[in-house]
Amino acid sequence: MIVSRAQVARISTRLLPFSDAGSDGLPLGQLLRLALFQVSVGMAGVMLLGTMNRVMIVELSVPAVLVAIMVALPVLIAPFRALLGFRSDHHRSAIGWKRVPYLWFGSLWQMGGLAIMPACLLVLGGDVTHDVPFAGEVLAALAFIMTGLGMHMTQTAGLALAADRASDETRPRVVALLYVMFLIGMGVSAIVIGWLLRDFSGIRLIQVVQGCAVATIVLNVVALWRQERVRPMTRAEREAPAPRFADAWADLTRGGTAGRLLAVVFLGTMAFNMQDVLLEPYGGEILGLSVSTTTLLTAGWAAGALVGFALAARWLARGLSPYRMAGRGLLAGLAAFSAVIFASPLHSATLFFAGAGLIGFGGGLFAVSTLTAAMTMPETGGAGKGLALGAWGAAQATAAGLSTLIGGGLRDAVNQVALSGGWGEALNDPATGYSVVYHIEIGLLFVTLVALGPLVTRTGARMARREPNQKPTGLGLADFPT
Repeated sequence: MIVSRAQVARISTRLLPFSDAGSDGLPLGQLLRLALFQVSVGMAGVMLLGTMNRVMIVELSVPAVLVAIMVALPVLIAPFRALLGFRSDHHRSAIGWKRVPYLWFGSLWQMGGLAIMPACLLVLGGDVTHDVPFAGEVLAALAFIMTGLGMHMTQTAGLALAADRASDETRPRVVALLYVMFLIGMGVSAIVIGWLLRDFSGIRLIQVVQGCAVATIVLNVVALWRQERVRPMTRAEREAPAPRFADAWADLTRGGTAGRLLAVVFLGTMAFNMQDVLLEPYGGEILGLSVSTTTLLTAGWAAGALVGFALAARWLARGLSPYRMAGRGLLAGLAAFSAVIFASPLHSATLFFAGAGLIGFGGGLFAVSTLTAAMTMPETGGAGKGLALGAWGAAQATAAGLSTLIGGGLRDAVNQVALSGGWGEALNDPATGYSVVYHIEIGLLFVTLVALGPLVTRTGARMARREPNQKPTGLGLADFPT
């Protein structure tokens, strides 16, 4: 039996993940190369939220409150992602680049922050003697802010560039692929960095973190190389009055749809992320699971997220509205947190792990849905893709940081009262604080569904008005009134 080349191509398209994400404007090879910026951002995220967090508290004996402040500093930059995206929409250069300069300078900030971070932390931990008051705190804060700014700038410009080049048909799969690359970057980096730091020392810390800085600039240079077409601009075009951010923002939010989408992103991210620092302690303290067992929760969460990304690409390609898909993610979150809550009275580790996987599935589905809606916003007036994606990133990152802080603080405050007997014998249990946070998250999921409802209704009405002979776009997105 002779198999033709066309048959082999069709088989590979069906079996290989995201093999159909390429298009004429963004071939698969260039898309995979562009996605390397997500790997570098994932690596920096692991370094900030995982490795440096543990190293400062355990090896350098830095107070936990000070560590929490350092880790939260990059969140303060998140609201400026909308401005960064707007600037990349209207950047003017002689060769016509818009996104690449922001990718490049974001890479420099990210690399610079990582490059100086280990030395700053050694000063903070007291391993380096000095006579300057608060030198360690100031230097560490500078390193975290530089790295956070670079991550936000790189990710905003990179997502906008992918949105510029992808076609309407392939954009959902491009979104899912970029998210998968982000998870791959986090997972691989966590394993490699953990292995390299198994024998900790100050010199080894400097080598590993500065090695990540070098990897950042290499990955991002490879990612941005020849990704944006050169469109020379005349001197008159470069000197023409630039749009104002306030006008572009008003253009984006006029009509209420974009503003409601940002509210949905903020509320939904808060709902999914309040448990971020509580899930593993819950498994260890309440269910008695070992450290090695609770470590597998991250793998379960990531597996659930990957399933969500795969289904998102499939459903969006079939024309499902991203707002309806976001609703499915929120409903999965309701089941997930219910499973986690009931795992304690039932003493069921299986139910607990199923809930963790569903949290990853629902959160991943919700994130991809709302990001797709932002990426496919029509460019009208001064509101371009960069502004929409920057606004999405600002809402998502700010909510993630705040919810993590609120979740941990709320658990401690509730348990302080409950374990002192202030709420009676029935609630005198360490599971009370965790349960209160999980119930609040369920409440936030219902609030998010209420906020999402009008977006689903508007999308359905628009699709119902579509001409009988009009082909679906493969997205089914609600237009942003501008």
